[in-house]
Amino acid sequence: MRRRFITLDVFSRKRFAGNPLGMVFESEGLDTSAMQTIAREFNYSETVFIAPPQDGGHRASMRIFTPSSELPFAGHPTVGAAVGLARASGGGEQSFVIAEKIGPVACDVRMHDPDTGFAEFKLPQLPQPAGDLPDAATLAAGVGLDAADIDIKAFPPSRWSAGVPFAVVAVRSLAAAGRAKPNGEAFTQAFGQGGPAKAYVVCEEAAEAGHQLHVRMFAPGIGVAEDPATGSALAAFSGLYVAHKRPADGVHKLAIEQGYEMGRPSVLHLSLDVEGGSLREASIGGDAVVVTEGVIEA
Repeated sequence: MRRRFITLDVFSRKRFAGNPLGMVFESEGLDTSAMQTIAREFNYSETVFIAPPQDGGHRASMRIFTPSSELPFAGHPTVGAAVGLARASGGGEQSFVIAEKIGPVACDVRMHDPDTGFAEFKLPQLPQPAGDLPDAATLAAGVGLDAADIDIKAFPPSRWSAGVPFAVVAVRSLAAAGRAKPNGEAFTQAFGQGGPAKAYVVCEEAAEAGHQLHVRMFAPGIGVAEDPATGSALAAFSGLYVAHKRPADGVHKLAIEQGYEMGRPSVLHLSLDVEGGSLREASIGGDAVVVTEGVIEA
């Protein structure tokens, strides 16, 4: 059967930057094995499969696959799929719900032109602590750095989850962030407790003015050596940010850069609504642009 697909670059307004996404429409009839095979064929960090919703109040149902496994939720697929769905239904400004495995995800979309738009979604699950991490020396070795490069004062190393758990480790400088890379078995020992090893490396020194954080995400255990933009990791990190930085009540907006070391610069927009010192609501947004369009036999 011939099924329509598009690819998008997400968290960028420019093609050939951001995080690529495969988006397959009319996926009904495909079983899990077939979706996984197609995701491996696209070989992007994620590929999504769109089907009619079971709930009439939702725009679509969506499943998300990395090259090696299915995810209950992810940020760049949600942003990209929201832009793709809005494009397919006339463009303009739209609000709708996408049903993901984690649950319903509310999205707002504003199309800039027929192929480019900005989408923002509310976190379907607020972040929670998900466990401790080893000492700074072990973490540093895991990403090929020295213990002195780890900045425990900026953000204490810890594991957080907003549906997908991530180990968060802060480094002292942009130079240290640039040197970071998974270091074989040491990476697994540092970040692999309780599941596939994933590290979200955070730095308060940014490459560009107007950006508050520079980040990198490594997840070789799920087939993603490095990700150009990771909304689910940012969703998890938002809990640590509020818990450690203790921002005043109100709405706080941050711009986070990622993918620069890969030559795929991405900008993610995080909005935090703090009430009574706790995170009441959070949303993640970004641009996305259609790059290719066609059909796949599957």
